[in-house]
Amino acid sequence: MSRNESLLADWRARALALEEAVGRAVIGQERVIRLIDVAVFARGHVLLEGDVGVGKTTLLRAFARGIGGAFERIEGTVDMMPSDLVYYTYVGEDGRPRVDPGPLLRHGADLSVFFFNEINRARPQVQSLLLRTMAERSVSAFNRQYRFPHLIVFADRNRVEKEETFELASAARDRFLFELQIETPTQRSIQTALVFDPLYHDADTLVERVPEALLSHLELNQVAGAIQEEVRASETLHHYALELWRATREPAAFGIEVDGVDMERLVLAGASPRGMSMLLRAARVAAWLDGRDFLTPEDLRAVFGEAIGHRVFFTPVYEMRRSQIAPRLMRQVLDRVAAP
Repeated sequence: MSRNESLLADWRARALALEEAVGRAVIGQERVIRLIDVAVFARGHVLLEGDVGVGKTTLLRAFARGIGGAFERIEGTVDMMPSDLVYYTYVGEDGRPRVDPGPLLRHGADLSVFFFNEINRARPQVQSLLLRTMAERSVSAFNRQYRFPHLIVFADRNRVEKEETFELASAARDRFLFELQIETPTQRSIQTALVFDPLYHDADTLVERVPEALLSHLELNQVAGAIQEEVRASETLHHYALELWRATREPAAFGIEVDGVDMERLVLAGASPRGMSMLLRAARVAAWLDGRDFLTPEDLRAVFGEAIGHRVFFTPVYEMRRSQIAPRLMRQVLDRVAAP
């Protein structure tokens, strides 16, 4: 067994242990937990969308505890300024003005998980600063560069209230590896537990059920690189991925149809090269978590909708119906493009 193979076998056990621990704290969200685990090892950022009170913050706190490193959270508001991410000012006890590091800078390079709640309430200037932080894992402040080599950003978009909100631009959405929908569990036994079991009424207790630092956030970049090196993809798999990509740009050429949609006028721009490379990156992690060192079509299909759906941009007449059209389009792409 090579050094990388030994390393990845050990880390796969840790990754699955983290999934299991988070699954005990946040029940009924197995697929979302798996996809966040994939994002952690693909080193990609995640955009969350869901109703109020479905456990998004508890879920992220649980993952942050298991990953280790520092966790920060900020609430988006319409009057927020970019500087609010970097520093805050106040008057000290001596009556003099003070400047302290804000949530991005408070922990320095140890910042591991940053959660921006209700990002669409923040103005585009604030979103822009966050995007640079996501893309470069760095920010400029106080005449110096601060770096966050271990950072993963999670952002939540409020889908209920639309007043005083600022929708994310296409370029902003493309920076996220996944866009995940977190729904209220439909299974009756889980609903009963969430409503009637006092254990699930105390988020702090639930988070504490996850062992601290199951993973070492300082080593995640190394492990992520090893996964990408070790998980192979055949030429046939390459062809399949490229056909999936073409279908996002030219759905009508594959006979793809969505009820009530003119397919010739639907797509303004298909998935970007960056989006497809991130799809393959996530698929390799999915294969690794399933115990394989080679990709199969099922690995791409397992992450395709969440990795690509938000990266296909529609013409304005259809963009307002994105939440209904995009999932159906992604299903049609997978149904129509022949898998090897």
